Amino acid sequence: MKGVILGGGLGTRLRPLTSITNKHLLPVYDRPMIFYPIQTLVEAGIDDIMLVTGGNNAGDYLRLIGNGEEFGLKHMNYTYQKREGGIAEALGLCRHFCGDDQVAVMLGDNVLDGSIRKAVGDFKRQKRGAKIFLKEVDNPREYGVAELAGKLVRNIVEKPKRPKSNLAVIGIYLYDAEVWRIIDTLKPSGRGELEITDVNNAYIRKGRMTYEILDCWWGDAGSSIEDLWRVNVHIGNKRHQ
Repeated sequence: MKGVILGGGLGTRLRPLTSITNKHLLPVYDRPMIFYPIQTLVEAGIDDIMLVTGGNNAGDYLRLIGNGEEFGLKHMNYTYQKREGGIAEALGLCRHFCGDDQVAVMLGDNVLDGSIRKAVGDFKRQKRGAKIFLKEVDNPREYGVAELAGKLVRNIVEKPKRPKSNLAVIGIYLYDAEVWRIIDTLKPSGRGELEITDVNNAYIRKGRMTYEILDCWWGDAGSSIEDLWRVNVHIGNKRHQ
């Protein structure tokens, strides 16, 4: 299985902190934000990883991470997203890297206090289709929300006014090679981007989307200054336990 970490974008919601750097290079307690998703994938047994960069600070990733020796990697792969074209477009840049392998995709601002190793192993045995990760939240109206049907996902609705569950779709996705054909069929959304929710709903329509409900802590460090602060506080408290 290949790993893809999405670390592009302009981070406008975190300005002025991101006026001179990429948001994924901001600190989360004692480490750069981007270190956390790398460690999550490596701990899950994924050691062939591509990092999608963007903006004016792509070279900083090379100086910081290099070939990933700090994480026990022999090599780190990089590609560049020229504009903010959406998560699905960024993933599409990794087609040549992933080939026909399964791929684990993680957003560079998602921080877990736990492991996805078992879910990754389950997906490898699943062989086809996709798997998303869900987390119970208090404010589902602010997220993409999943409606479940047994072991499958029935639907995902972005920021619903009347959520049918409190299960938010977080920024970790597992796909088979069919994802590239699905991306080829996408049309830009109203904001001019290729949306990852459209990819996920394509798998749902085919009856091939499974899920994993996280039982560990999860935080999105890139959505607002307040969320960045909350993630820092949690990780800092964990370090001092």
